[in-house]
Amino acid sequence: MMFDTKVALIIRDDLLPWQRLNVAAFLATGIVAGAPDALGDPYLDGAGRSYGRMLGQPMLVFQADRDGLARAAQVSRERGLLTVPYVAGMFRTGNDADNRACFQAEDPDAPDWVGIGLRGAKKGVEKATKGLSLHP
Repeated sequence: MMFDTKVALIIRDDLLPWQRLNVAAFLATGIVAGAPDALGDPYLDGAGRSYGRMLGQPMLVFQADRDGLARAAQVSRERGLLTVPYVAGMFRTGNDADNRACFQAEDPDAPDWVGIGLRGAKKGVEKATKGLSLHP
């Protein structure tokens, strides 16, 4: 199936494994919240029991260094992509309100990115992820 949009998560390459997974999970929820139309139907097992819905299109996970993340975020802003932020200070918070306050306190021109989630026009996401490698 062909999609006219693309989804990418970009995770900083120097994080601990638990941090990478945590960032990816939070970014994925942000993508779904920002694009509820991209959700598929609930899953049903053979007995007819209902399970939750998932994003109905592939999600690519990339890794990048600080400069790669900053460049991807800049391209994302220029292209008007849905961008979900995660900065290093969020590892020290314990709730959404504190996460948002932490992000707002960052230098808007140079946040300490540890990850970003992107969704938008296929060409825009490809431009933002150009040169990045897929996460191993």
